[in-house]
Amino acid sequence: MTSIPPGATIGILGGGQLARMSALAARRLGYNVHVFEHPAADAPAAPVCDRAVRASFDDADALVDFARGVAVVTLEFENIPVSALQALEAHAPVRPHWSVLQTCQHREREKLWLQKHGYPHADFRVVSTPEELRSAVAALGTPCVLKTAEFGYDGKGQRKLDSTDEVALHQAWQAWSLAGTRVASRGVVEAWVDFAAELSVICARNPRGEIVASPVFENMHTRHILDFSIAPARFPPQVAARATDLARSITERLAVEGLLAVEMFLTHAGEIIVNELAPRPHNSGHLTLDAAVTSQFEQHVRAVCAQPLGQPAMLCAAVMVNLLGDLWPKAGALPPDWSAVLREPAAKLHLYGKAAARPGRKMGHCTVLDAKVETALARARGIKAQLQAQADCA
Repeated sequence: MTSIPPGATIGILGGGQLARMSALAARRLGYNVHVFEHPAADAPAAPVCDRAVRASFDDADALVDFARGVAVVTLEFENIPVSALQALEAHAPVRPHWSVLQTCQHREREKLWLQKHGYPHADFRVVSTPEELRSAVAALGTPCVLKTAEFGYDGKGQRKLDSTDEVALHQAWQAWSLAGTRVASRGVVEAWVDFAAELSVICARNPRGEIVASPVFENMHTRHILDFSIAPARFPPQVAARATDLARSITERLAVEGLLAVEMFLTHAGEIIVNELAPRPHNSGHLTLDAAVTSQFEQHVRAVCAQPLGQPAMLCAAVMVNLLGDLWPKAGALPPDWSAVLREPAAKLHLYGKAAARPGRKMGHCTVLDAKVETALARARGIKAQLQAQADCA
């Protein structure tokens, strides 16, 4: 397998914050970066890239032109038509392969893949009608969760079901299927997992088959959006070892070339259940920018360019805090005062350069470093509380 050397150009599908941080890592290594993004998107990656193509993902001519100008194509999010990757691969290597995207971008296919290969997952049923929903709820019991098969992230397209009443389920189906901008016609009903904690492992795999796993990250969510990520995770060694083994096995079986984030639940009984797969850099790995020998973004670049992978070890304990648009004042007011972060000597502020702040939108993050994880977590909570109090008073 021929490696792609520094000086070559990497193409990234998507121009959001993950592309931005991947591009910055690539530029440090001496690569050039082009991004391909939909014309209506914000594209905060564009200012740090050598070229930004603004076109639809179904624009065949634009895709071919983009591919001809790069040595390899990768991606930063899953909501890309598989046909776009298939068109690109005729002109440049695409990593990960379109088949990986096809599995991971669709919850039904993802769950069926996990089931087929014997990985632990929540019991589920695929539904496309209110009648199938009633049968699924009867089989799985309540509570359970109805999720869209496609285009779901940060809790979007999900609805908790607490009743087996026929009228209530019909109303839930109607509300769920018409929610948001897309009309959902197919979903997955998952049994409720009474988990004790959430965790993730990010694996890098290059085309030579070399795999390197990140440390296990402990994740805390608020309203379905990641709030804090903690490393080292505060789990027994056997839990961390099991999570790492699962992530490595899934990455190898999928033959991922690039990154794969494996999100998991830890139950009160000590079992690990695989929840979701993301073939790209992941929010829970942002703390590696400041606290690891090799960040997830550098690892991403190394993997897709068929280079040797870096050392993922943590240099110290770290806690990442997501900075959402909820912290921004109302239109016309001054932007947030970041002194709560900047006066903390061991805190690192990362803003993504997005033009418009909205509730729930990821606008940046900060990472707090310390020798002890509990101290880092306490300081991170303090920073978040100060920023929230400031927003509440604006």
